[in-house]
Formats: sequence, C-alpha cells, structure tokens
Amino acid sequence: MRLTRFVTAVLISLTGLVAVAAPRASAAPPPFVDAAGVHVVSATQLDERLWALSVAAPSLGRAVRLRILLPTGYADHPDARYPVLYLFHGTSGGADDWVTQGDAEATTANRPLVVVMPDAGFDDDGGGWFTNWVDPHTGLGPSQWETFHVDQLVPWVDANVRTVAARAGRAIAGLSQGGFGAMSYAARHPDLFGVAASFSGAPDIDRDLLAVPFSTAVIEGTALYLDGVQPEAMFGSRLTNEINWAGHDPANLIGNLRGTSLFMWTASGLPGQYDTGAPDLQAIGVEAITHASTQMFHQHLQEAGIASFYDDYVFGTHTFPYWARDLREFIGPLMDALAHPLSTAAVTYRTVDTAWTQWGWTVVNHRPQPQAWGELSGADGHGFTLSGFGTADVTTPAAYVPGSAHPVTVGSRTGVATADAAGRLHVSVPLTSGLLVLGAGKVRVSIG
Repeated sequence: MRLTRFVTAVLISLTGLVAVAAPRASAAPPPFVDAAGVHVVSATQLDERLWALSVAAPSLGRAVRLRILLPTGYADHPDARYPVLYLFHGTSGGADDWVTQGDAEATTANRPLVVVMPDAGFDDDGGGWFTNWVDPHTGLGPSQWETFHVDQLVPWVDANVRTVAARAGRAIAGLSQGGFGAMSYAARHPDLFGVAASFSGAPDIDRDLLAVPFSTAVIEGTALYLDGVQPEAMFGSRLTNEINWAGHDPANLIGNLRGTSLFMWTASGLPGQYDTGAPDLQAIGVEAITHASTQMFHQHLQEAGIASFYDDYVFGTHTFPYWARDLREFIGPLMDALAHPLSTAAVTYRTVDTAWTQWGWTVVNHRPQPQAWGELSGADGHGFTLSGFGTADVTTPAAYVPGSAHPVTVGSRTGVATADAAGRLHVSVPLTSGLLVLGAGKVRVSIG
C-alpha cells in the first residue's frame, strides 16, 4: 500500500491545468501543408511568433496539438534558415505548457531559433513515454509516438519551416518524462540531434537496479491510472520484454551520445527559492526520484569519458518555475552549441532494433530474436566492427565511386564488393550460427 500511494502521488504531482491563449486571426493563409505522413487539421496564429496547430498521422490514429514559435522577424527574412529546438512537456502535460507556464516565448525572443512543442500524449493524459507502444490495440489507438515525433514530425517541420535541416541545426529538450524522451530520442537517433537537454528528467530507467522499481511503477502506473490502458502497453512486460525497456534507456546507449552536446539540470527535491507556503510533498518526492535517475546517468557519462553540462542545484522541487529557469539558463549555451557542433571521426551505434539506419549506415539483422543487442563500431570508409547475433546485411554510406570495386575482408575471408549506383557497398556479415547461441559474435570488416 505504501508503494501504491507513493506511485500515485508521483503521478498526481505531474498533472496540471494549462491556460489556452486567445487565438488571433492571421492576415494570410497558414503556411503549413501536409508532408511526411502528417496531415494539418487546423492552424491558428496566436501572435506574431506563435502558431497553434492540430495535426494527425496514422502512427497515432488521431489528432494532437502542436505549438510552433517562429523567430522574431521570421517573415522579414525570407531567405534565412534557422536551427530548431524540439521542446517536450512532462507527464499529463501538453503542447501549450512551455508557453503558458515555462516562459518559452519570452526566453527565446530575439533568438534566431524555431521552437517546436508537440503533444507527447493525448488530451493531457499521462503521455506515451516516447516509444512505439508494444500494444497498439488499446482504446487510445496505435500510439506509435517515436515514429510520429522522429520519422514524421521532424521532416514535416523541415518541409514547412525554413530550418537548418541537418543534425547541426537540431536540438531536443524536455522536462520530467520529456527529459527522458529527449535523451532517449537523442541516443536512439544520434544522427538527427546535435544537442540534448533534460530538466528534472529520468534518463536512467533500466541500467541501474535502483532505477528499475521506480521507473516500472511510474511508467506502468501512467498507463493504467492516467492513460486508462493496460499497464504493460508501452514497453511490454518486464519479465518478457525487458530487452525493449533496455533498448530505449539512454543510460544503456551512452556510447551513442558521444559527439552530442549534453545538458542536465536537477535538484534533490528539497524546497528552494520558488517554493512558498506548506511543503509540496508530491513535488518533493518526484524530484527526488528524477534526481537519482539523473545522477546515475551523469555518472555513466563520466565513466565513458563523455563530456556534459551538469547542474545539480540541490534546492528545488518538481515544479515549473525551476524548469522555466532551466530553459533561461540553457538558451545561451544552446545557441553556442548549435553554432559549434561536435563531431566524431568514426561511427559507433548500439541498439536492440532489428533494422536501423544511422549516419548513412544501414544494418538489417537476420536472427531468431526480434530484439537483441547489436553494435556497429569504428565505422568509416576503411571498414567497421559489427557485433550481434545471426547474420547482418550492412550497407555503407554513399562514399564510393559508383561501379567501383573494393576488396572486402570479413573476418578471415576476402572478397570483392562493387559500389551501387548511389556509391554504397553492400556486405553480408555472419555473426553467429545455429538457433541457440550463448553470446553475441563480433566480426571486423575491412574495406580496401
């Protein structure tokens, strides 16, 4: 009972009502069109910079809200292109939150920056936890949130707004559940986002044993009590789908974040300067949980030798005044990080996904397990190392002369691969044999 009441308090603390800005009619038709599987249901200009949209996509099965802040003077500079910050709300929040409670419009005024604030849940329910739900047949519909945010919304924004449509021009950030989402998306799609930030987030939900009971209770509690669906709808059962939880946990994907500018703000939950009146035990408790998660994640970054900005300001609770301050403190370093993007000489990418494309490399695994750990490491024009199970088909970036032949050594065997019309090489890599294997195979592939 104590755990149930505690988890309930955690969930309740993240709910809230948001005010809706009064719409202002636009003098011109909205400049938004359908693209990348996203359908524009409606678009209303609220002020010179802020647009309120309703958009729909098959990945979600229903319309959700989207807020876009354009740079000051956007219409006066028709040839200018701008970087984008994807900014996410927390549990039981919505697309309006950062505008109505987080001072996002004032904080980004006069900055050459587009701010995109999408729903990450339906109608201010608990939220989708930034994953493609294992159970797509609940009453909420498909709930393929990662597909919507990453595969559809990002290209839709690039098609509709004058953006810097490249990794160096994209940042992602969020509070609480949105902080998890920002780090998870950045770790699972490092070729898309050059900057990632978490404000009181939960970037460790699986790697550390201490994180597991809290993350499981909160996520499954969100599904059951706030979303009104079966508790294992999002990531699946911890007993049978643990690999899926692990594969979405940023703490398990630390190496993927090398070359990403990382920022974190967190507090212990002890009341601070913005807390007045009687102590808010719920806000204290939730901040304590996210504090522990952020601390563990930061420690893993340090162990891996990955630099990050980390501000543990100790005194503060899980409330919007602190996140608004975090955003104000973040905006300057964000613009600097976008102006000076980090890079890596060779590609390393770890995932549980069967098929994936990152940095121009594509890997398709053929194995008995639908999900299993695999890693491409040290990948450049001269070769790569691949680990995993079964057999994998690897396609390189378009870095070779079309039709050119290249000696390729896979383990101890050497052959010849011919670049296709796009300048890509295709290599089949045997990793393990047999249906039952005790461990992953690891093979070095050299390209001459």
